[in-house]
Amino acid sequence: MGARLPREARVRRGDEIRELFRRGTRTRTPHLDVFAAPGSASLPRFGVVVPKHRHTIAERNRLRRRLREIGRAEVLPRLRGEGVLRDLLVRARSEAYDAHFADLREELALLTERMCSDASPSR
Repeated sequence: MGARLPREARVRRGDEIRELFRRGTRTRTPHLDVFAAPGSASLPRFGVVVPKHRHTIAERNRLRRRLREIGRAEVLPRLRGEGVLRDLLVRARSEAYDAHFADLREELALLTERMCSDASPSR
């Protein structure tokens, strides 16, 4: 079995997702809406919302898996390394279904870098 996104690092419950939509700061990219808010846990957390946008369950699951992998392998380790305790919720826009994995990864990497540089007073 491969590496997984640990349970304590996930934004999973409906009330947590609604709270992030309500109080989070939204940043738009060409394929994603990313909501970020100060975290309530002792580590950063990551969540994914993939609306239907008239796509099949297989297409939604593929996109969800791609976004979770980017969060697990790149976003959360970077935030932890910088000590940034934020909850992130990534909502796929309809354009995300046609995006390449590299494009999604680049968009989230740029947003993560911006969050880390904003949180660090020495930069």
